[in-house]
Amino acid sequence: MRTSIATVSIAGELRDKLAAIAGAGFDGIEIFEQDFIAHSGTPAEIGEMVRDHGLRIDLMQPVRDVEGLPEPLRRKAFDRVERRFDLMEQLGTDLLLVSSGTHPASLGGIDRMAADFAELGARAAARGLRIGYEARAWGRHVSDYRDAWEVVRRANHPNVGLILDSFHTLAKKVSPEAIRSIPGDRIFHVQLADAPLIEMDLEYMSRHFRRMPGEGDLPLLDFMRSVAATGYDDAFSLEILNDQLRGGAARIAALDGRRSLIYLADQLRRAEPDLSLDLPEMPERGRMEGIEFVEFTANESEAKILGGMLSALGFSRVARHISKAVTLWRQGDINIVVNTEQEGFAHSAYVMHGTSVCDIGLLVEDASATVERARVLGANLFSQKIGAGELKIPAVRGVGGTVLHFLDRHSELGEVWEREFQPLEGETGVASAGLSRIDHIAQVMKHDEMLTWTLFYTSVFDIAAQPEVDVADPSGIVHSRALQSSDGAVRLTLNGVDTHHTFAGRFVSDSYGSSVQHLAFATDDIFATAESLAANGFDSLPIPEDYFFEIRSRFSLPEEMIAALKRANIFYDEDGAGGSYFQFYSQPYGDGMFFEIVERRGGYDGYGARNAPYRTAALKRVRRKASIQPR
Repeated sequence: MRTSIATVSIAGELRDKLAAIAGAGFDGIEIFEQDFIAHSGTPAEIGEMVRDHGLRIDLMQPVRDVEGLPEPLRRKAFDRVERRFDLMEQLGTDLLLVSSGTHPASLGGIDRMAADFAELGARAAARGLRIGYEARAWGRHVSDYRDAWEVVRRANHPNVGLILDSFHTLAKKVSPEAIRSIPGDRIFHVQLADAPLIEMDLEYMSRHFRRMPGEGDLPLLDFMRSVAATGYDDAFSLEILNDQLRGGAARIAALDGRRSLIYLADQLRRAEPDLSLDLPEMPERGRMEGIEFVEFTANESEAKILGGMLSALGFSRVARHISKAVTLWRQGDINIVVNTEQEGFAHSAYVMHGTSVCDIGLLVEDASATVERARVLGANLFSQKIGAGELKIPAVRGVGGTVLHFLDRHSELGEVWEREFQPLEGETGVASAGLSRIDHIAQVMKHDEMLTWTLFYTSVFDIAAQPEVDVADPSGIVHSRALQSSDGAVRLTLNGVDTHHTFAGRFVSDSYGSSVQHLAFATDDIFATAESLAANGFDSLPIPEDYFFEIRSRFSLPEEMIAALKRANIFYDEDGAGGSYFQFYSQPYGDGMFFEIVERRGGYDGYGARNAPYRTAALKRVRRKASIQPR
């Protein structure tokens, strides 16, 4: 499968774009006239530069407002096309994209437009070139690929074909099924883009909110299956117009683009096993079975403070690593590792971020298959020196430079605690507070990284992304997206920030890009857990008095329940379908990290988003108060 990408999808100078595109493994590009207007070289020199990067120019775009015009506008439009032909010959490409027009003087008419394309096809053929017609979703007379195909069909010229764009079809909610009836050799090019399913002017959405396949909500697999049924066997290209990408790094955008195409093609191959696709073999998406461990890095003095917090939460120190300054804390099925090594990756993470989560161990169905899929999809593999008696656990780099290790139950990786750790003798431990497992991990990042990490998780793992929501902070907005496995065994929340003024943004700034801001632990009885933690000296986050007036007006709760919530500083939410959610928090530690305790009842599947303004205000108030205490 040949892959291509429009240069407009990536930020930067043309030379930097080409280096990023070639480095990501693309075969070709779509070039825009503004790319070489801004470049100092001639079109011929630019064509050579593209080929020097091992790329081909699949098409030049765009030309608009060509078809159905009266004279003298028609002659002027055709002259513009001839000028593009001149540039194409110099660049070394043979396909020109003509998109459906919006000119107010256009007369329309299928036969009139077909006659125009027949003449343009003859002009193109005389120069060994081709023309592709694309229906833009907001075109004046042609806004549907079926009408564009009828124009092409009636033009009846071998040098005139159809260009299909998934956005113009799916964002307009046009079924792609009719594509199946179009001969594959009459489709000259296919462009792919995803988008969120939101009500918005289609032209505005197209210019600002397109996303890589897999980052939005459009049914791209249905589109791909219809295209594949035609026998089309040329390039699949990305045309992504997105404000976040325009402000991001070219290399990251190109890698994301290539990953998104390979992931989509892999889905197509599994949906249509009889298709012959030139793709690297890869295992299926890895099924996630749980979070096996979370590892903190700290120095020895800060590890004691962290250990005190873990003890107050009901964790017991149960084992020490056979050769490293690494301690295992456990409660229920939760494993917390504290690493105070003075060399290696964890120490480097401490130097960079301070006390922080540096490693997450994911329990998957097959660890070796999962890391192989991640490798094929362009993930950065991680490894470091293995000591005597240690297992070689496959791993990749994750958000904010953290590491994701993969473990499973069917190999020796399931014996990591027995093989690498020795039980601590004579440890009294503390009584369990009823915490049973990790409910979710909240990762914070810059907003323009959210699409990258959503795509990473959903392409490598069998995990679904929920719609993005905006969570209110007194100082701004945090963009949040939850990812979770079908059974809820693994839940991750990705929180994107645009400013350091929000509590989450301040954490990213102060910790120099650390990603995990809080861990949420699950309990089956939050009131009993709160009582146990209070006895342990756990200091919960105080809730403003106004909050309890709010829940009285919002929910039909008995006064005894509200009084119990208030005593334990517990937030409450309902989902309207019989589910309810209880949550309370620790006070912030270090650069703004904290812990959360949750109980889910009746199938509640959210995260208490409506409580976020109260929670962030309370966290800010406590942190501000701590910062002005005399030292």
